[in-house]
Amino acid sequence: MATVTDCIDKNITVTPRADRIRLPAGFGLAALPFVFLLIFFIAPVILLFVTSFFTARSFVIEPVWNLGNYIRIFEAAGFWRATWVGMQNGFFTATLSVVLSFPVAYYLAYRTRSNLIMYLVLLSWFSSYLVRVYAWRTILGTNGVINSLLMGSGIINEPLEVILFSPFASVLTLVHIMLPFSLLILVASLRDVKQDYLDAARDLGASQFNVFTKVILPMAHKGIVGSFMFTFILAAGDYITPQLLGGRDGVTSGLLIANQFRSAGNWPLGSSMAFVLLAAFACVYIIFTLTLRILKLAPGRRYHG
Repeated sequence: MATVTDCIDKNITVTPRADRIRLPAGFGLAALPFVFLLIFFIAPVILLFVTSFFTARSFVIEPVWNLGNYIRIFEAAGFWRATWVGMQNGFFTATLSVVLSFPVAYYLAYRTRSNLIMYLVLLSWFSSYLVRVYAWRTILGTNGVINSLLMGSGIINEPLEVILFSPFASVLTLVHIMLPFSLLILVASLRDVKQDYLDAARDLGASQFNVFTKVILPMAHKGIVGSFMFTFILAAGDYITPQLLGGRDGVTSGLLIANQFRSAGNWPLGSSMAFVLLAAFACVYIIFTLTLRILKLAPGRRYHG
C-alpha cells in the first residue's frame, strides 16, 4: 500500500476525494451566528406566519387553514386608521431623527476625533424607556416646564393642554428615544466615506454643496436608508409612547397587535396583523429607496471599498 511519502517521491499528486464535502470559507465563524438566528429569529417568524392562517377560540389555537384573518383585517377600518397613525409617527420621527443627527454625525466623522458628543447623546440610554416617556409627560404637562415658562413670561394666561396629549408629544418623545440609534448608524456610514474623496472633489472644482450632494450623500445613502428605516420601524410599531402621550387619537396598530396576544388571546389574528404591518414597512422601504434614486442620491452601488 502506497503511503503519502511514496507518492511524493514518485511525483504523484494526491488529490482530495471527489465525494468529500467542501465547506465554504468562513463557515466555522458563521455557523454559530447562523444557528442563533435560525433558532431565535427565523424559526419564530416562520411559526408566526403559519399561525396567521389558523383560528383561535378562548386562547386555544385551532390549526384550520384559512384566509379569514387577512380578510377580516382588510375589512377593518379601525386597523387601517391605527396603522396610519403609527405610520405618521414613524415618518416624522425618522425624518427628524435623520435630519437632526446628520450634522452631528458629519462633525464627528470629519471635524473632530473626540467622541464626547456621541457619548453625551448615548447617555440617555442609561435611563429607562419608561422613565424618559414619563419625563416628557411631566415636561409637557399643564404644570410642566413649558407651560410654566410660557405663563411666567406672560405669553399665555392658562396652561396649554394640547401639547401633552397630541401627536406632537408622541413624535417629540420618540425622536428623543430614537436619536441615538440614528446617530450611531450615520456615524458608521460617514466614516466609511474617506476624507480623500471629499478633498479630490474639491480639487476638481466642486462646491461644498456639490460635495455634499454628489459625493457624501450618494456614498453614504445606505447608512441614511438604514438610519431612516430603523427608526421608522421602531417608532411606527411603538404603542407605549402614543398610548401615554398621544391621547385618544394615539391608538396605533402596535397596540392592536399587542392586545390580540395579551388580552384577546387571538394569536392567529395578531400574527396576521403583524405580517400586514411588515408588508407596509416593506412598501415604505421601496418608496424611500426609489425616491433617493430618482433624486440621484442613491447610485445603486458603492464606489469605494
